[in-house]
Amino acid sequence: MIACRRGMMEKFARINLLFDFYGPLLTERQQRILEEYYAQDLSLGEIAAVQGVTRQAVHDTIKRATLALERYEAKLGLVEKFLYQRSRIAEAAEELDGLPVEQGDRYRRIKALLQDVLRVAGG
Repeated sequence: MIACRRGMMEKFARINLLFDFYGPLLTERQQRILEEYYAQDLSLGEIAAVQGVTRQAVHDTIKRATLALERYEAKLGLVEKFLYQRSRIAEAAEELDGLPVEQGDRYRRIKALLQDVLRVAGG
């Protein structure tokens, strides 16, 4: 059960990340429904009631929109590149920590730059 919840959390996190990169490429309706489902954690029934459509229409819209997001990622690879760059920056920050502290101001400046990039990148 815990593994299933972890898998769902990872799926939600992935969809939210894909949405951050490619959401503007979706229709306004798809954007709104994905936002309500993944970010606001509304149920299919709640979304259907708000949108004035059936639960099946909401389900179909979510399925089509998430498939579109995955297709964009497969073609453009922006999320994969982002995650790779973020991990490399974090690795560089760790390597920097292994240097002698007497590196002084230059060390602190580089460390601050790396931390700033990670913070902006959501890391």
